[in-house]
Amino acid sequence: MNQKSAYSNARSSSGDALLGRIMSAAATHAWDLSPGPAGTIMATRDSGTIGQPWVVLAARAGRGLRISLYRPGDAIDVDGEVIDEVTGNPREMGRQLRLILEELPTE
Repeated sequence: MNQKSAYSNARSSSGDALLGRIMSAAATHAWDLSPGPAGTIMATRDSGTIGQPWVVLAARAGRGLRISLYRPGDAIDVDGEVIDEVTGNPREMGRQLRLILEELPTE
């Protein structure tokens, strides 16, 4: 393994650990949290229509995360509606994300 790939692997695993800590702090009973595409955090919630959940993606943006909302039926491979940004240490970002999720009107 060369130095560049070792650095890349270490950076990827530290990024995964960071997202894991944020997800732990953001855990809520109403939303399912999981790693999303391309190093994002994906939160899903049942909308009542099979196969069309509410989706919130938290993607890295500068020193924090940009939070985007996808309504039931929206394609998540395009940009969603940016609803907020969170910054701080992983625990604080997770708490902010949890508050955003709990306050979203999904009815």
